[in-house]
Amino acid sequence: MDTLLAHAPLLAHANVTWYLLPLAAVISLVYNTSRYEDAQRIFVQAGRTFATILFFMAVILGILVLLSYNL
Repeated sequence: MDTLLAHAPLLAHANVTWYLLPLAAVISLVYNTSRYEDAQRIFVQAGRTFATILFFMAVILGILVLLSYNL
């Protein structure tokens, strides 16, 4: 417990964009769990949804980088 509290200041300065990966994973799991009942289909579709979310986030990041180039 003491070691976890010792690293708390380091976690406070972590880059917020790293929270996007678990957030995208949870969103894709919850979304697909509400749509399907078969466990294997849930995980396959959640993986596809997760990849799609990450792909479009990368595309949006690329567009923003291009738009902000030489500002």
